[in-house]
Amino acid sequence: MSPLWKILTALAAVFLVCVAGVLFVGGYLLWQMNIELPDYSKLADYEPPVMTRVHAGDGTLIAEYARERRLYVPIDAIPSRVIEAFLAAEDKHFYTHSGIDPVGIARAMVDNVFNVINDRRLVGASTITQQVARNFLLTRDRNAQRKITEILLALRMEKAYSKAKILELYLNEIYLGSGSYGVAAAALNYFGKPLNELSVAEAAYLASLPKGPENYNPYTHRDRAIARRNWVIGRMQEDSAITAEEARAALAEPFVTIQRPVGVQVASTQYFVEEVRRELYSKFGEQKLYEGGLNVRTTIDTRLQAIVRRALRKGLTDYDRRHGYRGAVATLQPGENWHEALAKRPFAEDLAPWTLAVVLDLSPQSAKIGLRPEKLGNGKFSTEIKTGTLPFSEMSWARKSINDKYLGPALKQPSDALAVGDIICVEPIYKKGQTAPDHYALRQVPAVNGAVIAMDPHTGRVLAMQGGFSFDQSEFNRATQALRQPGSSFKPFVYAAALDHGFTPASLVLDAPFVMDQGPVLGLWKPENYEHNFFGPSTLRFGLERSRNVMTVRLAQSVGMNTVADYARRFGITDNMQPVLSMSLGAGETTLMRLASAFAILDNGGRKVTPTLIDRIQDRWGHTIYKHDDRPCPDCNADWSNQLPPELPDNREQVESAQTAYQITSMLEGAIQRGTGSAVKVVPVPLAGKTGTSSDERDAWFMGYSPNLVVGVFVGYDNPTPLGRAETGGRTAAPIFRDIMMEEVGGEPAIPFRIPPGINLVKIDAKSGQLASSSDPNVILEAFKEGTEPQTASGTPTLGVVTGAPVTDFDSGTSGAASGDSITSGTGGLY
Repeated sequence: MSPLWKILTALAAVFLVCVAGVLFVGGYLLWQMNIELPDYSKLADYEPPVMTRVHAGDGTLIAEYARERRLYVPIDAIPSRVIEAFLAAEDKHFYTHSGIDPVGIARAMVDNVFNVINDRRLVGASTITQQVARNFLLTRDRNAQRKITEILLALRMEKAYSKAKILELYLNEIYLGSGSYGVAAAALNYFGKPLNELSVAEAAYLASLPKGPENYNPYTHRDRAIARRNWVIGRMQEDSAITAEEARAALAEPFVTIQRPVGVQVASTQYFVEEVRRELYSKFGEQKLYEGGLNVRTTIDTRLQAIVRRALRKGLTDYDRRHGYRGAVATLQPGENWHEALAKRPFAEDLAPWTLAVVLDLSPQSAKIGLRPEKLGNGKFSTEIKTGTLPFSEMSWARKSINDKYLGPALKQPSDALAVGDIICVEPIYKKGQTAPDHYALRQVPAVNGAVIAMDPHTGRVLAMQGGFSFDQSEFNRATQALRQPGSSFKPFVYAAALDHGFTPASLVLDAPFVMDQGPVLGLWKPENYEHNFFGPSTLRFGLERSRNVMTVRLAQSVGMNTVADYARRFGITDNMQPVLSMSLGAGETTLMRLASAFAILDNGGRKVTPTLIDRIQDRWGHTIYKHDDRPCPDCNADWSNQLPPELPDNREQVESAQTAYQITSMLEGAIQRGTGSAVKVVPVPLAGKTGTSSDERDAWFMGYSPNLVVGVFVGYDNPTPLGRAETGGRTAAPIFRDIMMEEVGGEPAIPFRIPPGINLVKIDAKSGQLASSSDPNVILEAFKEGTEPQTASGTPTLGVVTGAPVTDFDSGTSGAASGDSITSGTGGLY
């Protein structure tokens, strides 16, 4: 053998040894990596984080809660056009390869040669199976080891799972930008549609996003997004997923996306939804709330909620205007660009259509204003300059507020209220049929605040809740979190206690000065009527209708304050009321929600009402894990064959007798027809209601109901200060109740309140409480429990007069008659 051959032979041997060594080492490494592969069996039971969705009573989506906005959709529910779009864009050989695509790898290798030469980013050739392996089980490091592990996993997964399962995991897990995980969430967030309503072009756009959601963001890179969408449409046509005609139509389709809000979807429901979120957090914890995929059916009626929100805002605005204009929101600095200044200045979005404006010029008849630029996506604002006109007629209300008590002189021209450079709040005013504002009106965000609750009195379902003027300005819910003094709106429960202890609506109580010696430290207590007058002996009905303080104190003294405190607890108003006489006038504290629930008991025939915001909660698989109505119904799952629906037992506690509840309701009807609630009288259906005003007019209330709806209204400053002279519940809160009821039930048939068995309606004289004669001008129909009706028309009095002789043991709570003492009508005498 020649020396050359020996050298070649030796080199060949060395080469073979090296190759063998490389193959051995590589094989060992592959064997080791194969052993250490992540456990992919958990994918079979994978439960991804899914957002919780909150719906109104009619099914309207009102809120979503999630860390990752994802809706998990079974592969069978994903339309074929969506699947075809993703296969065309990401893995056209998905159904034929075994986990990796050799053709794709070869093409990527060739492309990457040129990418290296041109210093461009390297491209991969990952199949959908490889992407599932990477997204679920691996990191996103770009190195050879991770790539090899990915390939090994993909090959194993293809043997363990069906193509449908792998595709289902991929389409539900892939991140598609805008916080969207999975195709279902992306369809909603980009187009506001479910998957089955997507067009070819929309499906193609979603399929363009896995390569780089931010690179094809429709708001920041619109041209790129359209180009990528069109490329996917072309690939779909090449793969015969769509016809040439469908492709042309898709390419011509306008590219329109939406910016779907995160969290609350219906602005008017913000306070309600936040209360629901707190309850879900309390019941299930943070992880279940944000990742558990709960489906929550709430009680809210979105139409009524809009009415309630509108009425509360109008009522607060009307009150605020009565107390004058507090001046501009701010003033421009000399030389400051007004357009930029308005864009930078924060403004509560839920105040829309109100907006900010700056006064540019003043004339004797109007002001020229520059408007806050329109807000675009990603925190940017439009550069378009918009101006408008603010006529004097739309600002003439803006008299100056003097010491928060008095109004300044009437305005004569715009300059009396405004100055150039003032930043103000305005509302666009439209003429009928116009889409652009005709002019603008001066507005002012009220300093006062308030809340409204609307509730079904028979089920406790909260149909509407507005906890303040603006959620964006203050998330504090004054319907559930504010402890305030109910004032005279507590009186019906004092009167209910009296009716249960022997009084009738026609019993007489002395309306005259009352003085209580509280001891050497506290001195004398002299409760007064609001009008500072007295009517002498008067019926219970008169005392409640006219909200007579002194009569109520005498009544509470007679039945005992321990009894009154017990009624407050039974009705759920407060748990530990001090048994002192001032509490009978509503000096304790409660929330609007608790007080509304108490009035619902009166409307519900005395049965306990538990307020609820949630009807039912289901888990991600549709299993019910909570429902408010827990009554047993074994026949509810029976096959229906024209039989009557099953009757459900009413297992609620009887808090008050149905007869007493109706008597209070009847008296509260009179409070609207003849008493302090007369502002509501215009609503043409039977309503019962009670005003409430705390000391110094710090809290104003109106609590009322129709046979099937309870509405409670509260108005007051967050830092309790006087609302102003004559700003009582009848003036400040009652109009809000009136507006809600007029719009909600004003057009319905005038259904009367239900009269329970055991009640007799008797004609009596409204003033004396005695049986009425044929010529009596003050005749009313009074509700008496059977056996308590007056027996004679005139002459000998049949009803005692409660005088309430003052006692000194004020703090003991005994205050006159001991708790439980019976005051029987018809015995004559004074009490």
